[in-house]
Amino acid sequence: MSQQHAQRTISPVARHYLRLSQAKNIGPVCTRKLIDHFGTIDAVFTASIRELERVEGVGRYRAEAIFQARQAEDAVHEIERATELGVRIICCEDGDYPAILNHIPDPPVCLYVRGQLADEDGLAIAIVGSRKCSHYGLEQAERFGAALANAGFTIVSGLARGADAAGHRGALSVGGRTIGVLGCGLAHMYPAEHADLADHMANNGAVISELPIDTSPEPKNFPPRNRIIVGMSLGVLVIEAGERSGAKISARLACEYNREAFAIPGLLTNPFAAGTNGLIRDGHAKLVTCVEDILDELGEAGQLMKPSIEHAANEPTLFDTPAPQLDDNEKKLWSVIGDVETTLEHIVDHADLTPAQVAATLTKLQLKGVITQLPGNRFVRRTSTATTHA
Repeated sequence: MSQQHAQRTISPVARHYLRLSQAKNIGPVCTRKLIDHFGTIDAVFTASIRELERVEGVGRYRAEAIFQARQAEDAVHEIERATELGVRIICCEDGDYPAILNHIPDPPVCLYVRGQLADEDGLAIAIVGSRKCSHYGLEQAERFGAALANAGFTIVSGLARGADAAGHRGALSVGGRTIGVLGCGLAHMYPAEHADLADHMANNGAVISELPIDTSPEPKNFPPRNRIIVGMSLGVLVIEAGERSGAKISARLACEYNREAFAIPGLLTNPFAAGTNGLIRDGHAKLVTCVEDILDELGEAGQLMKPSIEHAANEPTLFDTPAPQLDDNEKKLWSVIGDVETTLEHIVDHADLTPAQVAATLTKLQLKGVITQLPGNRFVRRTSTATTHA
């Protein structure tokens, strides 16, 4: 690997931070203590073992690990792998490291970046929620992802199944920026079916991780990445979270990091909305029904974004579709199929039509784009589509 390629992958100062991050038992909190004590990363790397030992929480064992990291070749291999994959490695002293991340207690020592981080990502909202979102939850995640991106916010999430991916897709659908924070190294994609989505995001934002590039996806790696999602954002919007959901952890972190926490209420009968409703009930998250609810809580930043919201409201978006005409049979089924998932049996029992008429009319409504069929012969209205009666 040439020196020129290495410099494009990592700056000289980030190379020191990378070596420090690879020292055994030296994490973000210890790194911050070292920098606070010595003033610079260069001073950390020129300190004696005895001087390192004097730093609170370091001790002899960690001091020796830091000393050994100065000569370790692990960083060289890591940089070569990053260069192969077109990934940059940045540290807190690099210009494109998100400045807002430095205001959390344990910012990542290094970030691996596929794509580009930009100044405008300082105005970001996180969208998080259940991996097992209902159809309604997926629609709301995509709707808010699109609306917030249209207003100029970057959408940050974890590229997981369910609400995360829907929020990312919403942002991309209107040409907005979005950032995915992985719980594995960037040599992997988890879940694998989101590889195409990650490619699209890298061209319209970034996919990032704090983990070494070949780190495989393991359960223990996912909770720590929530702090990065929250730390990069002005506020966190929770969509359908169970009682023990990682999205609830994100809402708690928002409070700890002095970020805003928002939640969209869910059906009382939906177990995957129990955590969301509980956050609202207990005053840990503000109830949200529209983007303006979010802007009102963001103070000066929200006020600055309001003109963008008003302008975007006059532009066509993913959710602006012509209102279809409905005939009598279609209107009957429309009234039976609500905004919640409705079984085929319930529709046949309550539509006052023959089974053959129901089947034909359901097909027509799907072709008109006003309902969606879900697994298990269930149907639901598309809440983003208006209707008019013939």
